[in-house]
Amino acid sequence: MVLLTLLGAALIVVLDHRGRHEQPQNALGPSVIGGVAAARPFNYVPAQRAAYERDAALGLSHVLFAKSPGGVVASARRTAHWRPIVDRVARAHGLDADMLEAIVMLESAGRADARASNDLRSAAGLTQILAETGQNLLGLHIDVKASERLTRGILRGRRVRQREAVRRRVDERFDPAKAIEATARYLDFAKGKLGRDDLAVVSYHMGVGNLQQALTAYGKGVVPYAQLYFDSSPLRHAAAWRKLASLGDDSSTYLWRLLAARDIMRLYRADPEALQHEAVLQSHKASAEEVLHPPERTPTFGDPFAIGRARASGDLRAIDKTVLAPYGLSVDPGMGVLAGRIKQSPRLYRALRPQALAVLQALGAATRAISRTQPLIVTSTVRDKDYQRVLLAIDREATTAYSLHTTGFAFDIARNYRSRAQALAFQFVLDRLTARGMIAWVREPGAIHVTVASGQPR
Repeated sequence: MVLLTLLGAALIVVLDHRGRHEQPQNALGPSVIGGVAAARPFNYVPAQRAAYERDAALGLSHVLFAKSPGGVVASARRTAHWRPIVDRVARAHGLDADMLEAIVMLESAGRADARASNDLRSAAGLTQILAETGQNLLGLHIDVKASERLTRGILRGRRVRQREAVRRRVDERFDPAKAIEATARYLDFAKGKLGRDDLAVVSYHMGVGNLQQALTAYGKGVVPYAQLYFDSSPLRHAAAWRKLASLGDDSSTYLWRLLAARDIMRLYRADPEALQHEAVLQSHKASAEEVLHPPERTPTFGDPFAIGRARASGDLRAIDKTVLAPYGLSVDPGMGVLAGRIKQSPRLYRALRPQALAVLQALGAATRAISRTQPLIVTSTVRDKDYQRVLLAIDREATTAYSLHTTGFAFDIARNYRSRAQALAFQFVLDRLTARGMIAWVREPGAIHVTVASGQPR
């Protein structure tokens, strides 16, 4: 994710979290901020498609850990149970078995009786097939009324196994083998319409028609989904971006979440202890910030003197009007207001790691270029543990545990936006940076809390 090639303005300097460096073109400003070389998080480079997909899987993985029924390890275990069927069906249809399994993981967490709602006209079964789609396109036998009647009996706990067996016959979505086979038939159908495996997978959630409309709006024929997604924005291929954004049901990020599910299943088989460790890190906060910066491997600032030394060495860079204003940002006058309680200057607590500063500047510039509004307001940056203890006494939102602010990689942006256009632009930028695996963010009552990846290979 640099947007300014999209915007036709100065390129903004940003570091890709995996340490890939690219020199900006037509830059009007410095090509390096704080020693951090430039990369471009908002453009699309066709030769790097695999990296875009990998980063997006990383960036969108948190929701799988947060919402998997019983936890992600239990969901992976349930999903792995169906792998023999997945392998058989994938071979018969020439499909990638890992991606077919990822659909099972993402759609139902491996639960053959999963239902989207009590209305069984909606999605049901291991691969969450709509009744109409199953009947009219996939050739499944589905008697919705009979299925609902049997489901009510199952939920009451009466003759459960008998009713489940009958339900598998009257509603084949609840038959795991037939559901997986039907999903494969859908992917065959979709690839025939769209011409690419990745587009067929995207259409499983988005629908072939919606995806065709987005591709038509993009105007370059059949292209990889990564290109359609990452090369579309409010200011470049805007019609395609509007189509994807209008779906409003996470359709546009479905492929990235599928890739995250695929990676989870691979890790479950290769190193289950590592998956469990990541699940713990993902559960500590409302975002993946501790995955970006595991507490056992991330230095923190214990006191004001540690922050002072880091500022002197360049490990932290001071922020002020001259550093932020050119990028559509301003400093909240109250930032560091509690410093006096530990006999320090508020200015000490106005600093960030160079990587975090670079991302903050790109975020501000992109939001301003899209919305053409007044600056976003930065309300908090680095803290030390002494400052954090003072904050805890007055702010119930402050964490009593490991705070990413004490690493210098986190900042907060006030939610008092100047306009709806600014709020929407800011949301786009947050989503795009997340899809590049560069940030994790949380919506707090008064601010958006953003944590920036370190910029080192992980």
